Amino acid sequence: MNLDNIQPHKLREMISNGELTDPTSGMAKGYVQANVVILPSSYAYDFLRFCFRNPKTCPLLDVSEKGSTTFPFYGKQADISTEVAEYRVYRYGELVESPTNVSHLFNGDMVSFLIGCSFTFEHALLEADIPIRHIEEDHNVPMFITDIPAEPSGEFAGNITVSMRPMTMQQAIKATEITTHFKNMHGTPLHIGDPSKIGIDNITRPDFGEPATIKENEVPVFWGCGVTPQSIALDAKPELMITHAPGHMFITDILNSQIGD
Repeated sequence: MNLDNIQPHKLREMISNGELTDPTSGMAKGYVQANVVILPSSYAYDFLRFCFRNPKTCPLLDVSEKGSTTFPFYGKQADISTEVAEYRVYRYGELVESPTNVSHLFNGDMVSFLIGCSFTFEHALLEADIPIRHIEEDHNVPMFITDIPAEPSGEFAGNITVSMRPMTMQQAIKATEITTHFKNMHGTPLHIGDPSKIGIDNITRPDFGEPATIKENEVPVFWGCGVTPQSIALDAKPELMITHAPGHMFITDILNSQIGD
C-alpha cells in the first residue's frame, strides 16, 4: 500500500486499529510528523525548559492541556494515547514495555509534548533528488547517542541523539540549504562527516533504528533527533515517561506549508 498520499486522520485510524505498525518515514507526504513525550505534570515545566534550551534536538511544536489526549493546534481531533504505532514506557529511567496503546497509563495528571521530526523534511529532500537511504532500504532511520551534552533543565540532562542520512558532499550542501526552511523540524545538520568527532565509534551500530549503507563518495550527515528525551530519560529517571518508539511518529493534521521557517 502506498502510504505517502493517505490523509493523516486515516493513517492515525489505521494505527489505532492495529492495521499499521511500521515506522512512519515516507508517510503522509507534506504533513508534519512529530516525536512524542508524555510526562506527569510535576515534570512538565522542567521538560518544557529543556526543549527551549535545546531547540536543535527538541524543537517544541505543541503542548497539551493537563490530562488531555488532544493538542491545541497539531491534533485537535487526535488521541495521543492510541494513535502512535508503538510507544516506549520508562519507569525511573528503565524501559519497561513497548505497547501499541497507552490509554491504560493515561490519567488526568499527564502532559503531552509534540517535538518536531526530521521525517517531515524528507519529502523535500527526495523532491530535490537527494537520496533517503533508509527509505530506499525499507528500514528505520539510524540514530546515535553522541558525546555532545544537552543544556540541562532540572532533572533532564544527558547527551543528545542524532539521526543519520548518507549522501555525497554536494547533496549535503543542498540538503543544508533545504533544511534551513525547517527550523521547527531540527533545521540544518548538526554535523557532516567523521562520526568520531561527535563520539560515534561505530557507524554500522546505531543505538536506535537500523544501519544504513554508506556508498563510496558519500558522507554521513547528522541531524538533531527527537529521540534525545529517551536517551536522557536514563539519567532523569522520572517515575513515568512515555515516548514514541524510535521511528514511529505521531502524524499531525498540519501541512508543512502551514508553519513558518
